[in-house]
Amino acid sequence: MSYTGLDALGKTSLMLDLISQRQRALGSNVANVDTPGYVRRDIDFSTYLGTMNSPLETQLSEKLGPSAIMEDRTRGEIDIAEEFAEIQKNSLMYTMATRRMSNIITQMKTVINVGK
Repeated sequence: MSYTGLDALGKTSLMLDLISQRQRALGSNVANVDTPGYVRRDIDFSTYLGTMNSPLETQLSEKLGPSAIMEDRTRGEIDIAEEFAEIQKNSLMYTMATRRMSNIITQMKTVINVGK
């Protein structure tokens, strides 16, 4: 079995892209809290994570549930406190993803330096 840092790098890059898109969607929800007829938007990571093949990613995908980019038409008004809580969760995911990216880059540097 061979290690390919590019696979991990690509997956982490995808997570960072999804986190960024989710932050925009949540920010839009906050900005439109008083807009009549506005439909809440969010990003569900499980559709993307379900395509990845590590046990942790599969467990996370199962925990997060189905769907990808979605509009929540079941809720009437946007709960601003809930939106800010989701923004905070998204911020924690960003921190974890950037740490993961940093670790991958450090591992790649180590392999390059050992190979000299």
